[in-house]
Amino acid sequence: MLRKYFKPSIYLAILLIPFCIVFFKPKSLKAVAVLDAAAGPVGWAQDWALEFKKLFYYRETYDAYVKLKKQTDLLKARIVFLQNALQGSGRMEQIAQLRRNQPYTTALASVIGRDPSNWNASLILDKGSEDGIKIGMPVLSPLGVAGRIVEAGRTTSKAALVSDPNFSVAAVVERSRESGLLTGTLQGICRLQYLTEKADVKVGDRVVTSKLSSVFPEGLLIGYITDVQASANSNTVECLVDPAVDLSQLEEAVIIKK
Repeated sequence: MLRKYFKPSIYLAILLIPFCIVFFKPKSLKAVAVLDAAAGPVGWAQDWALEFKKLFYYRETYDAYVKLKKQTDLLKARIVFLQNALQGSGRMEQIAQLRRNQPYTTALASVIGRDPSNWNASLILDKGSEDGIKIGMPVLSPLGVAGRIVEAGRTTSKAALVSDPNFSVAAVVERSRESGLLTGTLQGICRLQYLTEKADVKVGDRVVTSKLSSVFPEGLLIGYITDVQASANSNTVECLVDPAVDLSQLEEAVIIKK
């Protein structure tokens, strides 16, 4: 007889106990103890109800997840696009300022190619002889000297960058006015040579183009001294110079039609 009504009694208790907790405030400790003891089965029942609800609404929840993920991916793509557009706008403003400050006629060129075997030695520009580009013309970025034109085709041209071993320019240390010849190296940096043994040069000094240069205007920033070394072959000093222009990220360049 008791077994017959055992399960229904348990189910009834599970339903009635939460009702009592809400609408009646048990005052006696004994009643509280009874309710605490019943809290376990009630929590167990709620957990199972929650899992059942998750299964029941699984398809609807999954569809909402897929929809939100697509919207999130679209927003991320838009953010990347706007960031690139903002960076491009900033670069073009800097280039426009550079061109306004030059007393010479200039041409704006885009980088359309590089030498895969020596990424930081040369690049191909989308301006050529039809645009008035000639061999020897300086190539600049808003940060400083990038290189010079070494080949000029009809619609494109090739520029040797300052890190190219074949590149050279008369340069001067801006602070002390010590002058020498700056050349590129195979390591992607530059070397300032033929300084006197007692030359006043320090790490961090700015190196700029000299008025002795027959190609570059005077005073254009080339880079910064990172090391001072004694020459092994003569009583002179050599300096390693880090180019001011990040040559690996160059996308546009200004060509001076001097």
